[in-house]
Amino acid sequence: MNAEISALEDNHTWILVDLPAGKVPVRCKWVYKVKYHADNTIERYKATLVSKGYTQLEGVDYFDTFSPVAKITIVRLDVNNAFLHVDLNEEVYMHPPPGYGSYGNSLAEITQVNTFLDQKFRIKDLGQLKYFLGLEIARSTSGIFLNQRKYVLEFLEDTGFLGAKLVSTPIDPNTKLSSTNGIPLDDPSSYMKLIGRLLYLTNTRPGISYSVQHLSQFVSNPFIPHYQVATRVLRYLKAFPAQGVLFSSSSALKLHGFADSDGARCPDSRRSVTGFCVLLGDYLLSWRSKKQNTVSRSSTEAEYKALTSLTCEI
Repeated sequence: MNAEISALEDNHTWILVDLPAGKVPVRCKWVYKVKYHADNTIERYKATLVSKGYTQLEGVDYFDTFSPVAKITIVRLDVNNAFLHVDLNEEVYMHPPPGYGSYGNSLAEITQVNTFLDQKFRIKDLGQLKYFLGLEIARSTSGIFLNQRKYVLEFLEDTGFLGAKLVSTPIDPNTKLSSTNGIPLDDPSSYMKLIGRLLYLTNTRPGISYSVQHLSQFVSNPFIPHYQVATRVLRYLKAFPAQGVLFSSSSALKLHGFADSDGARCPDSRRSVTGFCVLLGDYLLSWRSKKQNTVSRSSTEAEYKALTSLTCEI
């Protein structure tokens, strides 16, 4: 709780004032969660302060709504309180955090809670981050290495591909899947779950981004050829379960990127696919493979669309 309050203060999230006449303050509450390591042992106890915004009335307490979304790039940059980096135009009054009185810290109560938790769970400072939402973090003099090895192995075990035959590439470069050719799957939900888990793997596996993007287009009506290509991705993961991205400690702080597009590759819509990557020095910070929203009239137009997407990302 102290760490959360300190982060809120550092971001200048609020100013402590007397409540003006006629203003109704929003209440808030603490949300607690236990975080786990890759081996399912307890890493730490997390406290998050949230406001009860649902008590506000539109047109009275606020006029516009905006919900910032934390991107996986923010996780790679290790940004604390990712949701708080947005300016508010309206005045919002909130009660002080529970347990902190009139914002004079109740150290005695905090100490009592910590003592109680220590007696029950033997809490301690677990040091540097090693596991977070299926992401494994390893540190060395070379830098920080991010991968999802445990997630991959559990994924393969759940799908029965832990002993599958290995392949060296996630997809055949000549593969062109269609939404009209093939026999429909008997159980489309299995394909949906498969693609959903593959999408999460693209957070540390840029090499499968194109394959997963290609396959995700057919989740609403998957055919047997789509599933067969998806299983090839699983066999590729079996061959390289621990691949990830390295954030070099000796990398220069120079931001640059690369973008490209194919030429109307989709056989159904004739739309091109944008691919780009953003690097900070030597390490890969952000990447994406996505079908363009409209048909391009030339390869040059498709390339400009790819550059536009890259520029927006930067």
